[in-house]
Amino acid sequence: MNINSDINILGGLPDWNLITVFFSEDIKSIQSKGGIHSVTAIKTDKSVKRFEKAITGTLLQFKNDEIKQLFTALIKGEQLSSNTLLFLFWNASANNDLFKYLNETIFFPAFYSGRITLKKDEVEACINELKSSENGLYIWTEETVKTVARKYLTLLKKFGLMDGSINKTIQYPHLDDTMFVIYVYWFVAMNEASNLLNSNLMQYGFTEKQLFIDRLLHKPFSKYFNIIYTGDRLKIETLIPYAEIYANVSKS
Repeated sequence: MNINSDINILGGLPDWNLITVFFSEDIKSIQSKGGIHSVTAIKTDKSVKRFEKAITGTLLQFKNDEIKQLFTALIKGEQLSSNTLLFLFWNASANNDLFKYLNETIFFPAFYSGRITLKKDEVEACINELKSSENGLYIWTEETVKTVARKYLTLLKKFGLMDGSINKTIQYPHLDDTMFVIYVYWFVAMNEASNLLNSNLMQYGFTEKQLFIDRLLHKPFSKYFNIIYTGDRLKIETLIPYAEIYANVSKS
């Protein structure tokens, strides 16, 4: 597992508009055009560089061109909407090993069991347990673990998946038709397995497996993908180029 400090940094990011900024250009380009104060109220170049590294490393890395095309169309169409933030949650999970581990070990089990809250103590316990097997966490102090746990929950809140200040509650997003199709295309682009039923990425659709399949089979979606489902196997074939799917589905 590749461990870094991006959860802490992004959890403390005060200006999320920097995501759109760094999707278009880097800090050197910004400095040459008029300096960081032309794009953000963050005071120092050093801080902005630290945020740039975390943003580009965890949020704006793409596993393949198809996923980048999906995100490009989405952020151009909606900027930092709730849909875009959910996509960034998926992308962060794909790029950051610790974030993915906490999502799949702590957040999704709570989410799919219908719980109302997720406490910092639970996240701390999860990280402490992981410390016994991950060399990258061995040197983390108790204070570091507490900080990461707190920032993890804050980051989930920024993605729209939790709400509240001290006692945060789990939010249960419903993907509208546009975002459902975007999710399916992301799901397909991320998977190499021949049977998608076995993919742990299905939980990122925020719905139970059978409900997901039932929705996939709705006739209005047949123009976006072909489905082969036999009860124990699932294969999805996308029908529209990734660069064009957002424009197609958002107009429907």
